[in-house]
Amino acid sequence: MRYAGMPLGMWALFAGSFKKQLSVVYGYNSKKAKVITGKAKPKYKRIIEGLPTFEKTDRFKMNIVNCAMLSAFLLSLPKKPSVEKTTEYYRASMMTAPMKLFCRISGKKKFSTKDIQNMKDTATLRAADKNPYSWNMEYLPYPDGSGYEARFTSCGICTLMGELGLFELVPAMCRLDYSMSEASGVSEFVREYTLASGGPYCDCGYKKKY
Repeated sequence: MRYAGMPLGMWALFAGSFKKQLSVVYGYNSKKAKVITGKAKPKYKRIIEGLPTFEKTDRFKMNIVNCAMLSAFLLSLPKKPSVEKTTEYYRASMMTAPMKLFCRISGKKKFSTKDIQNMKDTATLRAADKNPYSWNMEYLPYPDGSGYEARFTSCGICTLMGELGLFELVPAMCRLDYSMSEASGVSEFVREYTLASGGPYCDCGYKKKY
């Protein structure tokens, strides 16, 4: 994957927030946070450039880019943090004002004809069959019309963080699904299993808020 484009843009958009939360969540002083961020940037670039090119129709490229950024910061810390602290760190770093606005705007299209078709197309693509850093997904509409479940049987985040020695921290990323759904204002996120916790799949359920 090329570092230019989305990966570079995501660093510009979120690096400051990731740096700030090093102090707020992990307790590092500003000097140490600056040093950690300085180490994280080249690690992020190396991780990105080590990934294959994603298909144009693969909607999960941003997910793996976010994973690369979090992983780069985690690998730059003096010691590996707990899942609980990492969950808090990732949520606070990602849920900035622009991200919340993005979620609200995206929420207006949730459950639209186009949204449903995109989910069906993603299920048909089975991107992880060709790219282990992407996802395979099934689209399962609820029989009562109250929403749908996206059921994942392959997870690029699990693959990448496993290779980087960070697999036990994958649940910290999984929890962001709840925050993003809440910020959208239109859906309630429900989940029973995750691959990271040993489940048979990751179920991402979106129930309409009436």
